[in-house]
Amino acid sequence: MARIEERLVEMLEPAVAALGFELWGVEFVRAGKHSTLRVYIDHDNGISVDDCADVSHQVSALLDVEDPISSEYYLEVSSPGMERPFFSAAQMQDYQGETVAVELTMVQQNKRKFKGVIKAIDGDQVEFEVDGEPLKVSYSTVKKAHLVPQFN
Repeated sequence: MARIEERLVEMLEPAVAALGFELWGVEFVRAGKHSTLRVYIDHDNGISVDDCADVSHQVSALLDVEDPISSEYYLEVSSPGMERPFFSAAQMQDYQGETVAVELTMVQQNKRKFKGVIKAIDGDQVEFEVDGEPLKVSYSTVKKAHLVPQFN
């Protein structure tokens, strides 16, 4: 996670929790005047549009006061959805046996982008099964990872 995103998580997590939701993660996509701050929230009972609106109002007010981002941006609040992005190894714990798409920051075992099944998590280490072979990586080398929905 980038430094600005880490700072935003620290700042926003208490406000989101106070509303009864889990702050699943934060992405800041830089694109000049069209930058986007995505705030993902989760709850055992799911997330409604009204939940997103409530969190958006709270987060927006907090961001206006703290002003952690100096450039213009759009604020989006949503559930992680079916293609749930992962922001830590710990978040993958409940998804063992599921398929994920992963992009690494560097090539490991001749792989940089792959789809694999989450086999095990041990601290920061995640073991995947990719094409029938084990691939163990440190989560710190994961650039992006998200769930791949399976429709049977």
